[in-house]
Amino acid sequence: MKYSHILFDADETLFSFNAFLGLKTLFAQYGVEFTEQDHKEYQDVNAPLWLDYQAGRINAKTLQVTRFSKWAERLKVPAERLNEGFLESMASICEPLPGARNLLTHLKGKATLGIITNGFAALQEKRLAHTGLSDCFDCLVISELVGTAKPDPYIFAHTLSLLGNPDKSKVLMVGDTPSSDILGANQFGIDSCWLQHSGKTCPEGVTPTYTIQSLTELEAIWGTDH
Repeated sequence: MKYSHILFDADETLFSFNAFLGLKTLFAQYGVEFTEQDHKEYQDVNAPLWLDYQAGRINAKTLQVTRFSKWAERLKVPAERLNEGFLESMASICEPLPGARNLLTHLKGKATLGIITNGFAALQEKRLAHTGLSDCFDCLVISELVGTAKPDPYIFAHTLSLLGNPDKSKVLMVGDTPSSDILGANQFGIDSCWLQHSGKTCPEGVTPTYTIQSLTELEAIWGTDH
């Protein structure tokens, strides 16, 4: 295989991340029928917070609390409790994306596998346990615990140090978000594979080594050279 070490993003790369369903599940516990409009208003707050988090302008705690501040006031429930409930809901409804389980089973033992995620520890660990995929990975690196998020090169360097500092030319980063997964790989100097979901485009100046539309396409890459 061309790559001895393969690093994966988590959300919408290996695992489904249906935030709308997770939020509906959360708020149903409080007797609220969470609507599409509610979801739009939530994302109007949430999406810019993630950009600030990736850029290092805010920390994980600020993101988690701020995105639920309006609902905390409305329901008279601490924002921290709503965030915890959301992560629990997301873990309970999570499923691997099509092709993920077969791909990881095929790669296990042939390459060293890791996850680098900007998601939060409470969700990532429970989700791996829920899907039964924990044993596939040699390391799980979570930005919340490291204190730095993708695309910062530090989190990539930290991950490779945990894996014995392999030759960068033998490392591939696989992810669906150009601004964190692919840009981070570009800046750190490793190859990248962009999982392009329908309707998504890659910003100018962010250059994946490979582009695929499904995980099943990945196996065609393993033995190839540029």
